[in-house]
Amino acid sequence: MKTVNKVYINGEFVTPQGREIFDLINPANNQKIGEVTLADQTDTKNAIAAAKEAFKTFSQSTVSERIDYLTKLKTAVEKRQQDFVDTMIEEYGGTYQFVTMSNKYMGAWFDSMIEVLKTYEFEKSINSSLVRLQPVGVVGIITPWNASNSSVSSKVAAAIAAGCTVVIKPSEMSALQTQVLMEAFQDAGLPKGIINFVTGLGSVVGTELITNPDVSKISFTGSTAVGKLIAKTAADTMKRVTLELGGKSPNIILDDADLEKAIPMAVYGAYMNSAQACIAPTRLLVPENKLGEVNAIAKATAENMVVGLPQNENTNIGPMVSVKQFDRVQSYIKLGLEEGATLLVGGEGKPKGLEDGNFVKATIFTNVNNKMRIAQEEIFGPVLSIIPYKTEEDAIEIANDSPYGLAAYISSADHERAVYVASQIDAGRVCINGFSHDPLVPFGGFKQSGIGREYGTYGLEAYLEPKAILR
Repeated sequence: MKTVNKVYINGEFVTPQGREIFDLINPANNQKIGEVTLADQTDTKNAIAAAKEAFKTFSQSTVSERIDYLTKLKTAVEKRQQDFVDTMIEEYGGTYQFVTMSNKYMGAWFDSMIEVLKTYEFEKSINSSLVRLQPVGVVGIITPWNASNSSVSSKVAAAIAAGCTVVIKPSEMSALQTQVLMEAFQDAGLPKGIINFVTGLGSVVGTELITNPDVSKISFTGSTAVGKLIAKTAADTMKRVTLELGGKSPNIILDDADLEKAIPMAVYGAYMNSAQACIAPTRLLVPENKLGEVNAIAKATAENMVVGLPQNENTNIGPMVSVKQFDRVQSYIKLGLEEGATLLVGGEGKPKGLEDGNFVKATIFTNVNNKMRIAQEEIFGPVLSIIPYKTEEDAIEIANDSPYGLAAYISSADHERAVYVASQIDAGRVCINGFSHDPLVPFGGFKQSGIGREYGTYGLEAYLEPKAILR
């Protein structure tokens, strides 16, 4: 059994003041694999104080110094790639397919910010005045249990590029992954206090970060419900916030798309990261007159998906991260049946032979009405809703009929047509004919999918405050 009993404050691993123990469970078999000692309010205050002191010097650092720090962080993280892969499989249940791909590009978060810094102008002239963009201050970074390492790394890269210091509260469910990341960041050799980690509960560590007046900004990735609470609480001290929240992404298959190519890709996309992904396209919008053909292809694809042990290279869908998350997904499958959707494949219960873990069958509902809760609410599990539409205008209206607006996807043989439809969709990122990623392109949500943008220049500027000097 593994034990995580240190937090990382002011350049050192220290024993937390907190005494509460949190059990770490392997979701593939629900066996205990470790324990983490949770940080408390005092630990969080100590980390904030260290970051505040370090900010005095680091905020005055040069661009070349920050590039050097980002390069060191990239090198340190890439050295631990296999450790990240192994730990994500064991602790999170991430599939070998997903975690190897995810960790292969960890260094890109730092590369992208280095590229931005090489040309970014921190001072600009307007008429006879000078506008200087300066770091916002100490940043509280709060990340979820899915894609934990990437989320932390992308936020840290932007904060360091801006000249901010950080206090990171990763999910307590990701403590083993966090341990590897803390060790990597320490090995990078940055000056003390720039990066601090305090693993603890949101109600304790998170609350202190959100309410402490010495924290100038919160960067949060997680649920919309928690994001709303953060926004309300942060207003008391006028903290800047970047909130990357939930999603219920539409995938529009236009009537000229090659169904034999588009539908299998849509099913695999909906189940990315075992469908525990905020950008997963879990609403599949298809032409009404092609519903039968779509159903046949989608069913055959899902039946060939491998739900299994995450360490197996052929596994497409691993376990849900916890019993609680498994139960949540099961409740939505039951709800879909009660709402009158047609169960195409999958359904309630666990796949045969996988009863010990939190495994969910690859499930597809068809003939789904977009007003149904399974089409409106984020499930965060392998449950795909196929929604028929009549016309292109109808598809756009259905796609936008959602409280969310994080991502969207469009398939069409006509690129210009797809771009036009993309321009009509209320989403922060729209992919055409596939699943693309670019760490220099802004990422974030419309509506209840969040506030602000991450990645690239837009992400850097979220950590900067403009100051006008009238000369």
